[in-house]
Amino acid sequence: MAKKYFGGCDVGSTTGKAVILDENGAMVASIIVPSEIDPEVTSVQALEKACALVPGLASYKDLSYLVGTGYGRNEVVFANENISEISCHAMGTFSVAPSIKTIVDIGGQDVKTISLDGEGAVLEFAMNDKCAAGTGRFFEAMSRIFRMELDEFSALSLKAKKVIPVTAQCSVFAESEVISLLAKRNPPEDIAAGIQQAVSKRCFSLLKRIGMRPQVTVTGGCAKNQGLIKALTKIIDMEVAPLPVDPQIIGALGAAVFARRKGA
Repeated sequence: MAKKYFGGCDVGSTTGKAVILDENGAMVASIIVPSEIDPEVTSVQALEKACALVPGLASYKDLSYLVGTGYGRNEVVFANENISEISCHAMGTFSVAPSIKTIVDIGGQDVKTISLDGEGAVLEFAMNDKCAAGTGRFFEAMSRIFRMELDEFSALSLKAKKVIPVTAQCSVFAESEVISLLAKRNPPEDIAAGIQQAVSKRCFSLLKRIGMRPQVTVTGGCAKNQGLIKALTKIIDMEVAPLPVDPQIIGALGAAVFARRKGA
């Protein structure tokens, strides 16, 4: 009898992620690709590249069950089902770290905080989707101001001797404020620390709305920003627990877990 495989595809605003699980629940493939203008194209590219990593799995069309998630999930028209990214981040986190009860998901265009019950279901969530400040797009804009790659900028604040606050609440005004601070020859690393602190404060305000409970983790691509993790740890006065898998694929992993439950 042919082996069954189950897929999850998270179509975000900046990247597409795909995860494939086997019938035992083991993750046999994961992939991250840049998002195309058409979310359906992004999903096909991510899934085909993930399937190519699994011997004997020729195409996503051979998956036993596929769940789409992310902002572009409704464009994954060939999926068996679409499930919200909030539920998928909750399930993905629970599947690899069941002790975690609170998630900060920092995506390309929004920030979400999610609290979980003992089974990985969502208890409460809060979202900041009205402003780009604090999102992945915001960090990309900041790294351009500093003439740095995103990875380089993410580590810059770790060298700071003090924090120079960035007070603007709007992404556009924050960019202007940072340019002004740099023009006054303030140390770039101290300004970067102020940026990380400002984003952490935004996350903290969303965490307070859902009732933060330990353990806390960060999912999404911004979880790889060690400057942000350091600042958030200080703001919430609690350790930010690392995940045992790439935090950027958590939504796709949760979608794949749902796919296996429904398609087994």
